[in-house]
Amino acid sequence: MSPRCLLPRRSWRLEHNQCHGPFNFSRHLFLFPVRKLSCNVAIALCSILGHAQALSPLQNASGLRLLISDENPQPSLRIVLPGRPPADGALVIFPEHVTARMHGRVEVEHLYMSGPPAEGTRPAWRESEHSIEYEKDLKGDIHFLARATLEDDGVRFHYEFTNRSSKSYDMIYAVTDPRLTGTFHDVRLERTYVHYKDGFDLLASETPARLSMPLNQWLPLRYLVSYTWSAPSQRVERREDGITYYNKSRAVDEPMVATLSTDGKWVAASFARTTGNVWSNPDLTCQHVDPETWLGPGQKAVLEVKILVFRGTLDDALEKVRAQRGHLN
Repeated sequence: MSPRCLLPRRSWRLEHNQCHGPFNFSRHLFLFPVRKLSCNVAIALCSILGHAQALSPLQNASGLRLLISDENPQPSLRIVLPGRPPADGALVIFPEHVTARMHGRVEVEHLYMSGPPAEGTRPAWRESEHSIEYEKDLKGDIHFLARATLEDDGVRFHYEFTNRSSKSYDMIYAVTDPRLTGTFHDVRLERTYVHYKDGFDLLASETPARLSMPLNQWLPLRYLVSYTWSAPSQRVERREDGITYYNKSRAVDEPMVATLSTDGKWVAASFARTTGNVWSNPDLTCQHVDPETWLGPGQKAVLEVKILVFRGTLDDALEKVRAQRGHLN
């Protein structure tokens, strides 16, 4: 099976700026007398504005907030630290893509791919006391449900795939793409860690030159480390697309990636029940621990990823991962 990191990926930077969100209507629009607006236009405006206001942010006991990212019509969420502006935490593309490989085939196909902010249809979000979710139909007659649940120490991302076709898929997965921002952003991977039996190690510890090389030589890149997959023998691979892939020499013992805040007081850590490898694109400081499963005709499959965001230490994060990952699907 080809590693998921080998699949073509698309990334669009989504900078949070409420002044340039999709609901930044010019003040002059509302200077027109109401009688000059047609009934249909008025209804459409009310519908759009009503949708923007319909779902309020979720908040846990520590003050961590989970809210829909309005600057992107395609599914994305913000995880915001207590008392901080929306850009301080993580922007989560939910998901970045859904990819599958049909039984008997070698090539994979994207059943869904997140696009640039200007493209796509806003999902019909639903909210409960602790969760935000939506559903949609994907290519191949796959029905998809995505749910984000705010918990005491972070956010659990839940994906359900229902196969309404006669096709069988040997592999299917949804890529949760948390892009750490503000105090967590770590472009040189100086505060991003993985775990081994002998303790934590910086994800990029085997590339010390990264700390002094010009950014245009360091970026763009992906830094990967195996969990269940064998560690690749080629440590550094420069591909035709201009992206350099760094492979750490030994496999980790926990399917997690953790990043400390700049002041060292907060931890953001992504983990799954299991995965082939964990990796990051440091330009976005994203954390990938994406699990995969198989999906037969007429069957349903569930995958989950959790992102811990809490005030504490790396050891606290490890304790939480070991206590919780067995409860993930």
